[in-house]
Amino acid sequence: MATVHHAQHTITVAAPADTVYGLIAEAALWPRVFPPTVHVEQKPQGGGWETIRIWATANDEVKSWTSRRRLDPAGRTIAFRQEVSQPPVASMGGLWTITPLSADSCEVVLDHDFTAVGDTPQNVAWIEQAVDRNSGAELDRLRVNAEQAARMPELSLTFEDRVTVQGSAADVHDFIWDAAAWQERLPHVRRVVLTEPGPDIQTLEMDTLAKDGSQHTTKSVRVRLGSERIVYKQLLVPALLTAHTGEWILRETPAGLTATSRHTIVVDPDAVAGVLGPQASVADARRFVRSALGANSLATLGHAKRYAEERAGLSKVG
Repeated sequence: MATVHHAQHTITVAAPADTVYGLIAEAALWPRVFPPTVHVEQKPQGGGWETIRIWATANDEVKSWTSRRRLDPAGRTIAFRQEVSQPPVASMGGLWTITPLSADSCEVVLDHDFTAVGDTPQNVAWIEQAVDRNSGAELDRLRVNAEQAARMPELSLTFEDRVTVQGSAADVHDFIWDAAAWQERLPHVRRVVLTEPGPDIQTLEMDTLAKDGSQHTTKSVRVRLGSERIVYKQLLVPALLTAHTGEWILRETPAGLTATSRHTIVVDPDAVAGVLGPQASVADARRFVRSALGANSLATLGHAKRYAEERAGLSKVG
């Protein structure tokens, strides 16, 4: 019988308990809130139950698993149990408990229980380290996000750019997924290091040029969700941001294939003055990031459009 191991992590948050509970309950927000989380697919099942599929980093490795959760907003608890785990985890579950301390503060307790594949000391140690690192990072950013909740509409921004392509979705998809070739195909990409740690998962490190000539290094995890969607999260973000997630979406329309690049960013208000100057505001930072990311996304979409249309036999493209 495998040994069941336990871990507990606690933090005090200067925000209302319901605000904190809401951030934990809305798992689709986790890539923006929790540093280890890359992407979440959330599916309600009724009666307070739901399943979530998570892609996240653990000890610098990319892992994916499916969990079932029971949400209790009245008691401010969320119980979870992995239905499909990844080695070295054999099983894992736990409980979030949010306890009000006052109208504007609360205590968050995150409990885990787990068993390890083979019950070996090496696997137990790996899981203990991953749980400790991820829980610490998650609780810290949960605190920051909850305490900045009133400013989140100001700090966060979701935007998209799109092109219409008279070519196949498969060719556009291949162009976007084959990021190893971007250094040769995209003028704004100076360096690419691509690895594929698992099926439909990539890690992508790039040096890119902005319109102002500055160069930035980013590192992302990308996940392919079928033939029409690629999602990603930057693990190494520019100095202006605390979070950047995105997706590439392909949709067939009567006018042709629509290829969309969507970004969600969260500005770090403490970094604005140091990056953009003492007079700059968060609004200035939003405009700056929107312009820089949009320009590079449109450049990528434009090259993907040309690639697909040339392969479709169109000699001239817009």
